[in-house]
Amino acid sequence: MNREVVGSLAWAGGIIALALAATLARQQGYIDTEMATRLVLGATGLMVAWYGNQMPKRFVPSERARQVTRVGGWSLALSGLVYAGLWAFAPFDVALIGGCGAIILGIAVTVGYCLSVRDKAKAV
Repeated sequence: MNREVVGSLAWAGGIIALALAATLARQQGYIDTEMATRLVLGATGLMVAWYGNQMPKRFVPSERARQVTRVGGWSLALSGLVYAGLWAFAPFDVALIGGCGAIILGIAVTVGYCLSVRDKAKAV
């Protein structure tokens, strides 16, 4: 099986296991609902950061494509870490708005850079 698929399946299985364990811990009274939510969403942020870290490591034949994967990787890795950090330490409302804003900003930076590279390629 492909290494990328194995990593993706590991993340999926890990987040599902974490969600089930958090649900069980909440039902047993060890943690409250907010903590269960924070655990799962924090892990989701770490997953986004992991994927962003993996992006620049993929082989792409074009120099422009390598530039895009590098910028996209950095923006998604950083936005994923901000998302996870907010869910770990910020108040719930701040984590929700700020975390979603961080992910949206990371995507916007990636898309904006893709468009700028495309425009530069058309000009040449």
